[in-house]
Amino acid sequence: METVKKKPNRIIPIILGILLVVGGIFGVKEYLYYSKHEDTDDAQIDADISPVVTRVGGYVDSIMFEENEHVEAGQVLVKLDQRDYQIKLEQAQAAQQGASAGTNVAQAQINTTIANASTAKANVVAARVKLRQAEQDYARYANLVKDGSVTQQQFEQALAQRDAAKAAYQAAQDQYNAATKQIQTTKSQLAVSNTGVDQSQANVDFAKLQLSYTTIKAPVSGMVSNKNIQVGQLVQPGQKLFSIVNDSSLYITANFKETQLGNLHEGQHVDIEVDAFPDVELDGVIYNFSPATGAKFSLLPPDNATGNFVKVVQRVPVKIKIKPNKIMDKLRPGMSVKVSVLTKEDA
Repeated sequence: METVKKKPNRIIPIILGILLVVGGIFGVKEYLYYSKHEDTDDAQIDADISPVVTRVGGYVDSIMFEENEHVEAGQVLVKLDQRDYQIKLEQAQAAQQGASAGTNVAQAQINTTIANASTAKANVVAARVKLRQAEQDYARYANLVKDGSVTQQQFEQALAQRDAAKAAYQAAQDQYNAATKQIQTTKSQLAVSNTGVDQSQANVDFAKLQLSYTTIKAPVSGMVSNKNIQVGQLVQPGQKLFSIVNDSSLYITANFKETQLGNLHEGQHVDIEVDAFPDVELDGVIYNFSPATGAKFSLLPPDNATGNFVKVVQRVPVKIKIKPNKIMDKLRPGMSVKVSVLTKEDA
């Protein structure tokens, strides 16, 4: 009986050969790719989120937006009850009017004292003339009484008139000096009144500013979110009311390993793939690098001097700017992305 020889099975070597060729091609392709690219999927979309806080306390009077609504910069979003601040403004304005009236009174007093000083100066001139006349009469009577041309009584009257004129002249001088000092005093009072006017004006400006804070406007254009106020709620100064995601500030924070940073620099082109939109490719560019690793900014940064050191590759946040795209309005901060940085241009 003849034995049938089995033909060698060539399928397995062929399959193994194909696998080796495919694996080689894949390996070469991966090597060529990673020799020119640095990738990471530890990345997400970020944006500037502006927290809106109230600068004054009060009850919420009205809310003029809805959650997740788009608003424009300067748009009125919330109004607080203004009555308390309106009254404070009226009080400040009343105090300002009183201070202004005090300034007018002080100015009137200055005008009066200047007029009194002018009158006192005229009295000094008149008293000086009378004194000169009295001194001349006294000198004549002093000569005449010696030869008996006038009586002793007439001489004594001339003496009395001279002394009276001298006293009147001194009194007129004292009044003039007092009037001059009064002018300086009233000018000082006017300066104090002007200071009071300035202070009252500052109080009015502050009251107006406080009143303006009861109208809360959007600081930037974007989507309103995280609203935590209701009509009638009492809010305190500094309390966060809601947040606005700036719609013109989207960027990507990619956390690259520290061993990858040697091939990265600002201005390099970046391919971006958003997990939510896998069929859409976005372009970006490296903008800057964080000054420290992400661990250093954590709540409890690691300390390697504790005696149980285990080396862990650290990651450094890299900011990537996104080039405008048709799906920009669909991107949201926090979305996961994968980025690939082109480190070497093709020759």
